[in-house]
Amino acid sequence: MTPVQPAALRRAAAVALCLVSLLAAWSPAGAGAHDPVSPSTSRSLAEDPWEPINRKVQGFNDGLDVAVFGPVTHLYLRAPNDVRRGLGSAVRNLREPRWTLNALAQGHGHQAAVSAARFATNSTVGVLGLVDVAERVGLAPQPADFGQTLGRYGLRPGPYLVLPILGPHNVRDAVGRLVDTLTDPVSLAAGGLGTTFGGSRLAVSALDYRADADPALAALSDAADPYVVMRSAYLQQRDALVRQARGEDEALPDFPSETPAP
Repeated sequence: MTPVQPAALRRAAAVALCLVSLLAAWSPAGAGAHDPVSPSTSRSLAEDPWEPINRKVQGFNDGLDVAVFGPVTHLYLRAPNDVRRGLGSAVRNLREPRWTLNALAQGHGHQAAVSAARFATNSTVGVLGLVDVAERVGLAPQPADFGQTLGRYGLRPGPYLVLPILGPHNVRDAVGRLVDTLTDPVSLAAGGLGTTFGGSRLAVSALDYRADADPALAALSDAADPYVVMRSAYLQQRDALVRQARGEDEALPDFPSETPAP
């Protein structure tokens, strides 16, 4: 890995700061109040003013999945289990520094320490993360992202948004995802997504995510309205993650926690 270039780090930090500032300015008054996703509230289950466009984007994503991502994933699923587990563990290990930073930003020191210890353990004893030794000794993964961090401090999710290829988001979490990508410590140290390492990491991460999501996506295809089911599942899952970041215990709905990310 090449050393992090100070200029690149400053640019990433500046872009991240601008995005957070814009989001804070966009968030309407009263954003500090929790905005639950619940059909029993006066608000609808989803703030979805862009539904017509979102449905078209989801249709595009579904077509791309049928033509490309699904078949490639099913080939990947034929690989030996040990190979898939090793690759998945390795790419997830590379997210630990980002999870550590977000846990610190959320004020969760113990969670940050666990993520840092997992990265140190799996990167060494676990042979660059190919084996999740840390979990075997009781250090479970502690995912944390910047969208969750923003929600932890009261920023509302904003409208539901389906992005090409990347899938379901809301405005807050789309901004959080971009900030996470720009400020990812491993990516900055390795020279970004334009390097061989960055591209390989992204490809394996996408395969790992799609493989994990395969049963849920297969079940989704049988729904009367897959768009509504995916929207509801995603928003409930993100709402639960924000509650978790605030220290409010809540079981997470069964929905993939991340879209493909390096």
